[in-house]
Amino acid sequence: MKSVISLLLLATLSTACSTTTQPVTVQELNRQFISAWNSKEADKIIAFLADDVQFVQGSSHWQGKSEVASKWVRATLPTLDDLKTFTVSSGTDQQTAYEAGTFSVDVLPATPAEPHGTGEGNFMLLWKKGADNAWKLSYAQLEDLPVRVKQ
Repeated sequence: MKSVISLLLLATLSTACSTTTQPVTVQELNRQFISAWNSKEADKIIAFLADDVQFVQGSSHWQGKSEVASKWVRATLPTLDDLKTFTVSSGTDQQTAYEAGTFSVDVLPATPAEPHGTGEGNFMLLWKKGADNAWKLSYAQLEDLPVRVKQ
């Protein structure tokens, strides 16, 4: 009888002391990320990037937080407005989360004489949980169609 009570006590304590990890909501991660793009908060966007982040778009492939921040975030941010994503597929587990689909964005003219444009394409964002339990963007891939004049 003592061994049964000890076993029940041990089971109860181990259950009570275990931590439950809530699964990440990839939609929330991407909502925050896209919101930072739309409010033009470069530092906030860059804070989402993993140190070993990779960015792929067409023939461009940039690696590392510094290069991706410089060549994608800081170079592109002033030229875009009203970024929207439309999810086709998403998934999460304890260490990774991804979302893929299509996007649309307003492309601002380089000079006042040029028309506004509209960009569209496909995206995939892959998030990984770090040792500190913070989620960071590990991989971003964009494949876009040619920019069209905004109607």
